[in-house]
Order: sequence, then structure tokens, then C-alpha cells
Amino acid sequence: MEKILIVVDMQNDFITGPLGTPESLKAVPRVQEFLGRWRAERRGEIYFTRDTHHVGYEDTQEGRNLPVLHCLEGSEGWQICPELREYAEDAVIFDKPSFGSQDMAEYLQDSGAAPEEIVLVGLCTDICVISNAILLKAFFPECRITVIAGCCAGVTEESHERALKAMEACQIRVVRDQTEAEDDGNKL
Repeated sequence: MEKILIVVDMQNDFITGPLGTPESLKAVPRVQEFLGRWRAERRGEIYFTRDTHHVGYEDTQEGRNLPVLHCLEGSEGWQICPELREYAEDAVIFDKPSFGSQDMAEYLQDSGAAPEEIVLVGLCTDICVISNAILLKAFFPECRITVIAGCCAGVTEESHERALKAMEACQIRVVRDQTEAEDDGNKL
């Protein structure tokens, strides 16, 4: 199997909705540009995750710890942001009720071939991106897992940086800029 790109939770509620941040707004055009290059160069398949909650969210552990109703299935806040919808139309989308998508990891594992590299971009670096990166590393310990730092945003810049450092400690490759990726001979 080739390279795989996973776009994590680029949903309205994390960008312009109740959990939106200035950092996530800045990430949108960078992710859009990266997706455009990825598709144009036919680098590999694209998958999306979508944070998905239902009525009764406030009674879940996440709801008690983060009492902000968000990404309610079917709502406008749950939708992939308009700038990226054209890419999501062709992609497999994994709705996930928690931070990491075990369904996605199992789907990739069941495909029969280990991917050469899994690249992640999206929101939030310090919650769902790190959760998915570590989950995928557990499912595919010999696969190169890469996070594109500039195409991610955390709840705060400080928590974004902490998450990037934590992923590096778990042998997840963090690419801070395109030049870094090209310098090591592995163009992204």
C-alpha cells in the first residue's frame, strides 16, 4: 500500500464554532493547499475523521470534562469546513465518538497491506491528532507515521507544541516545514 493522508476533524465547530480558535482558522488554508498538492501529485488515498456526538453528549465522560456541545451529528458544526468539502467528497470518512478512531485503524489494518507511510493533518493537535497518531502507531508499529505541524492547530500554541514533542517521543515523525520533508529525500 502507498502513502495515506488522514485529515483529522477539520469541522466547522473546531474552526468557526464554539471550539474554534485563531490557530485553527490559520490552519485551514494550509491544509487546503496541502490537500491540493497531495491530490494533484497522486500521493495516495485521503481519509477524513469527523468528531461525532449525539443527544446525551453531556452525560459522557467527554461531555462532563468538556461541557461544550459540539459536532452534533447532522448539524452545520459537524460538517467538514467548506474549504475542504471537495476533498471529503471522494474520501472515506470515519465518524468517531471519541478522540481516536479505532474503526479507521481497523479498516486500514483489514485492508491487508500495511501502508508505507501515514500522514496526519488537522485539529486539534493536542487532542485528536495526537490520539490518532499514537493509535495508528500502535496498529502499525513499523509504519512511518508523520504529522505535518503547520497543517495542525492545538487548543493553544503551547499545547500544540507539547503535543508535537510528545509525538516525537513516541517515534512519530513531526515535519515542521516542507523543506524539512524534502531535505530527507521523502517528499510529502
